[in-house]
Amino acid sequence: MIKAGIIGGSGYTAGELLRILANHPQAEIDFVYSTTNAGKEVASVHQDLLGEVNINFTGNANQDVDVVFLCLGHGQSKAFLEANSFSENTRIIDLGNDFRLTKDAVFQNKQFIYGLPELNRETIKTARYIANPGCFATAIQLALLPLAQKDLLNNDVHINATTGSTGAGVMPSATSHHPWRMSNMSHYKAFEHQHLGEIGQSLKQLQSSFESELLFIPNRGDFTRGIFATLYTKLPANFEEIITLYKDYYKNEPFVNVTTNAISLKLAVQTNKCFISLEQKGNYLLITSVIDNLVKGASGQAVENMNLLFGLEETSGLKLKSSGF
Repeated sequence: MIKAGIIGGSGYTAGELLRILANHPQAEIDFVYSTTNAGKEVASVHQDLLGEVNINFTGNANQDVDVVFLCLGHGQSKAFLEANSFSENTRIIDLGNDFRLTKDAVFQNKQFIYGLPELNRETIKTARYIANPGCFATAIQLALLPLAQKDLLNNDVHINATTGSTGAGVMPSATSHHPWRMSNMSHYKAFEHQHLGEIGQSLKQLQSSFESELLFIPNRGDFTRGIFATLYTKLPANFEEIITLYKDYYKNEPFVNVTTNAISLKLAVQTNKCFISLEQKGNYLLITSVIDNLVKGASGQAVENMNLLFGLEETSGLKLKSSGF
């Protein structure tokens, strides 16, 4: 059994990670670290785990676990690793944004690999340290990777994506707490969202000539979880060939489904799946991509990476199904 530790155990991503690991056939939860909740029962904070996870939060991390998941706020993982050390045999998976960009990928002689399996699977398998992708970044990259592989991203890409309130974290803010968000909608960080860097980096990994703009409008949605993203770019190509291109790219991917049918957010919620829908509108390709921001966009993808690191079946613990009603 893989012994797993979680750092920063009281947030939404940690709660989702605990839900998945509690039912993983080849992993066990060794500790859940939280300085604010040390000594409390995990289920007193994550009430959906009552009867599932019967341990207490701790203020001490076991340095010899097999894998550590860092579920800290963005920018806090470096500080934690500077103050705490783990065994050389311990794999580290960071769910924050500290190590996602190439310029930040080496830290304390640790080489972090960008953990998007559909792009870097073989490199992930031999890595020790993983930078888990962002949620918006995952949905958008999966929508565009097949085009980049064939050098077809030669025009600006317009992106409009809406995320659930869990994407803003567990602590309520002026724009994330329920009374403000209910029956409301707004955009934020237009054209300058922090995930744009990692998206562009991955696209250039496949298409070195990529210089087009990613015109990204992120929105706050009136729902708790999921990302619904629509993208369009000028691409005067045979539509049947584009469909074949996408299906070929993802034919061996266990969590990505390509269709020409209309799709909705509920298809992906509570699962580690991404659904991609393709439509042709004149000379434009319209792509819809939906994921669960807490699963494929965070904790599920982190477990997927853990499975790859330890040579397990990639879908182990992640055979989750959505509810359509």
